[in-house]
Amino acid sequence: MLALVAARLDPPPPPVSGTARASDGDSFRLGDDRVRLLGLDAPELAQQCLGADGLQWPCGRAARDRMAALLASGNVDCIPQDKDQYDRLLARCTIDKSDLGATMVAEGLAVSSGDYWREEQAARAARLGIWAGGFDRPADWREDHPRPQGVLGWFGL
Repeated sequence: MLALVAARLDPPPPPVSGTARASDGDSFRLGDDRVRLLGLDAPELAQQCLGADGLQWPCGRAARDRMAALLASGNVDCIPQDKDQYDRLLARCTIDKSDLGATMVAEGLAVSSGDYWREEQAARAARLGIWAGGFDRPADWREDHPRPQGVLGWFGL
C-alpha cells in the first residue's frame, strides 16, 4: 500500500523532444530514452495480417515503417506520464502538433487501447490497414508468441 501511495506522489518524468528512430509501430528511441506511446497497440514486428485478398502481409513491419516515416517528418514532442516495466517512458507524443497515436490508429496500423476509439471506428469502417482483412489483436498475438526469456529461453529451458 505504501509503494502505491509513493508511486502516486512521484511526479511524472519531464517532457522530452527531438529526433527519434522507430523501434516498432508504437515505440521508438528519442535520444537515450525509449518511448512507448499510450492509448494504442500496434502489431508486433514479426506479426502477419490477412489482407482483403486473403493473403498475408507483414503488418508489424508496415506499422514500424509508417512510424519511421512519421518520425522522419520532424521533431517529436512527448509528454511522459509514467514508465513501464521495461523502463520505457509511457507518453503522448506529437509532431507539429499532430498526435502520433491518433495517426497510427486512424490509418489502421494500430488498435485503440484506452484512447483513439473514434479513429479506430473510422479505420474499421473504411477497412484500412489491419481492418482490411483478418488479424490477431497485438496483445493476443504476443500471448500466443511469447518472447524467449534469457539466453536459455531460445532452447525452451
